[in-house]
Amino acid sequence: MLTTSLTSAYADEGMWMLTDLKEQNAAVMREMGLEIPVDAIYSPDSLSLKDAVVHFGGGCTGEIISREGLVLTNHHCGYSYIQQHSTVEHDYLTDGFWAMTRQEELPCKGLSVTIIDRILDVTAFVQEQLVKDPDPQGTNFLSPSYLKTVAQRFALVEGIALPQGKSIELKAFYGGNKYYLFIKTTYTDIRMVGAPPSSIGKFGADTDNWMWPRHTGDFSLFRIYAKPNGDPAPYSITNMPLHVKRPLRISLQGYSEGDFAFIMGFPGRNWRYMISDEVEERMQTTNFMRIHVRDARQKILMKEMLHSDSIRIHYAAKYASSANYWKNALGMNEGLIRLKVLDTKKEQQEQLLERGRQLGDTTYQSAFDVIRKIVQQRRPALYHQQAIQETMVNGMDFLKIPNTNGLVTALKSKDKKRILQASDSLKTAAQRYFASVPFPEVEKLVGKEMMRLYVQYIPKEQRIAIFQVIDKRFKGDADKFIDACFEHSIFGNQANFDKFIRKPSLYKINNDWLVLFKYSVTDGLLKTALDMHDANRDYNNAHKVWVKGMMDMKNENGQFIYPDANSTLRLTYGKVASYSPADGIVNEYATTLRGVMEKEDPNNWEFVVPEKLKQLYRARDYGHYARPEDGEMPVCFIVDTDNTGGNSGSPVFNSRGELIGTAFDRNYEGLTGDIAFRPSSQRAACVDIRYTLFIIDKYAGASHLLKEMDIVGQ
Repeated sequence: MLTTSLTSAYADEGMWMLTDLKEQNAAVMREMGLEIPVDAIYSPDSLSLKDAVVHFGGGCTGEIISREGLVLTNHHCGYSYIQQHSTVEHDYLTDGFWAMTRQEELPCKGLSVTIIDRILDVTAFVQEQLVKDPDPQGTNFLSPSYLKTVAQRFALVEGIALPQGKSIELKAFYGGNKYYLFIKTTYTDIRMVGAPPSSIGKFGADTDNWMWPRHTGDFSLFRIYAKPNGDPAPYSITNMPLHVKRPLRISLQGYSEGDFAFIMGFPGRNWRYMISDEVEERMQTTNFMRIHVRDARQKILMKEMLHSDSIRIHYAAKYASSANYWKNALGMNEGLIRLKVLDTKKEQQEQLLERGRQLGDTTYQSAFDVIRKIVQQRRPALYHQQAIQETMVNGMDFLKIPNTNGLVTALKSKDKKRILQASDSLKTAAQRYFASVPFPEVEKLVGKEMMRLYVQYIPKEQRIAIFQVIDKRFKGDADKFIDACFEHSIFGNQANFDKFIRKPSLYKINNDWLVLFKYSVTDGLLKTALDMHDANRDYNNAHKVWVKGMMDMKNENGQFIYPDANSTLRLTYGKVASYSPADGIVNEYATTLRGVMEKEDPNNWEFVVPEKLKQLYRARDYGHYARPEDGEMPVCFIVDTDNTGGNSGSPVFNSRGELIGTAFDRNYEGLTGDIAFRPSSQRAACVDIRYTLFIIDKYAGASHLLKEMDIVGQ
């Protein structure tokens, strides 16, 4: 809980808006050790550290570390792009990749990097628009489409130009009580520059994920390319590395226990203003399904991945993404129980309700009662929705079949030209589909297990419609149905599709097993969404009132409140700090290369150590990257900042605004932080920048990259 004193509890909690730093946080940050002006971190009128922090791929953070557009992020953030370029012959996941010349840098299809140019508080403008445009349903204040229209109006009024690569985004904060507009520049010609082998970048893999201590070199390097004048442009051989006016300065001077540190990044989502009923709902629906369904799928995938390099490369990124939030859900549920978060939430909500009673204001109690009622009403639909989402949408890649609507429409028209065009279009989509599911035997194994789990969790009378077909045509045997999909469906295999497309027919499409299955899943999601629609509409209104009450209560006491994370640029700060996860146990604030060697297990793929790294360790060939106090090679460290998903790849700064590391994870004890922050136990795990540079220089021999960087303390 926030307090008014300048304590670590006050400072640690919060994902703060950069626009509010001077008013809300500057004094506390200086008290804790910040040595630079807040304007050097964020300034609306001049270059600042903010301008070197980028949204990487839409789901991670990165930082620009050279004047030639070099971007540093996590290995796991770049993982799917490393995979994109990997083959059995060129296995960059296993061996790593280093471009020794600009010509060797590899373009990454689908990757973008976004820089935030300006952040504007437009609350007054949005509220004026809401008054002018009555919303009888009471939903416009959070509607993305409506807010997009309002953003366009604002740009027109203010004369904001939006050439290629420029865009604006208007988002609601504090449940719709405030609004900020982000003016952005997005670059889409991004090229892979360097990545360590997974034995370094993913060392510890699933076993160490969300744990501390950590010993992973979780980093990768990319470069932004643009037109010669710096404007964004699609990939072209004529594009040049982006010239950057304000890259980050890198420090080799390290840190000590208690040193001030701050992090900037794009945290994805958290839910700090939930009431206790919502926390319980999250545990029993979303988290429950993630824990049990993903665990089953991952066991199948891992078994198959260990038997085949081609299968391993294909499923690597999908497995890693799934496993990440499987363990997150597991740790969150355990932590919520262990730390008695439900009791804490009940105490917090009672404080606000009591305030309302003292003021004679019934709005808080009304909002609270509405939220509780909604949670009770929507839980069965949410539970079913999550079951469909996890078992079928996330669980079955083979269900991502191409859309046949265009061909259906053409066949109904009986226009030969339209049929030919639609057939050609479907052929192209089918090529992409079959390339995305090259291992049908693996898909069948997963599909059968996912169907078994869905049946286990959802009663017969509630199941999606395809199970009526399974009961009637396959006597309830879902395994036989999955086999039939692959044997007989248009999209079951390439031969089936080729035969169909030579003479397409409405009958075959309308009676195709996979098409019917996909429609049934879509229909199931639609029905659960409709079941929750009215409740969620009322929820948004009640939640807005509830959060406004929290804001007013804190402001009356001279305290500040921060908005929930929503993938927008934020700052969090704290200190380098050890912690005690349990009685008699202390987890130190830093790890070294010695710990990598202690964890080595050549028979476990998660803990294999490359021979060259062992040679460097035995020779203690650390160059000027070693810790001056003991000559050890630093690897990772922790800070007590307030992070969540999306902060992966975020720059970690010292008190002088110099880069000392890259955030990549949280500790297991801190996984409750998405709902309730505990400064005593929540930590952000970070790769020490000295380890990153050591791997680039000594291990990879890519020292030419260091020449681009501004490094101090050498």
